[in-house]
Amino acid sequence: MDIAYDIRNYLYLALGLVAVGIEIWALIDCVKRPAANFEATMKRTKGFWTAMTGGAAAVGVLTVLVTASGLFGLLQIVAVVAACVYLADVKPAVSEVRGGSGPYGPW
Repeated sequence: MDIAYDIRNYLYLALGLVAVGIEIWALIDCVKRPAANFEATMKRTKGFWTAMTGGAAAVGVLTVLVTASGLFGLLQIVAVVAACVYLADVKPAVSEVRGGSGPYGPW
């Protein structure tokens, strides 16, 4: 019975570390993008997405560090979903914007 418990804990810890990696990736990508690109694509503001991905990364790190058994809790799931929304929806749109253009063409 103890072996199954240990395997479960290591699995939860591994999932938590993967989630933290995704959250940190989203945060780093968000910070390096220009603020004008977010407004040009009408995907909220850079401040909003920086706060969202930063909060997700903080929740992920705290969940992995504080919980000794590495439990993959509800807050961790919400945090990784927020980071995945940024990576799947916002990042591709913001990446396509070139400098000096808005939603209706060049300025």
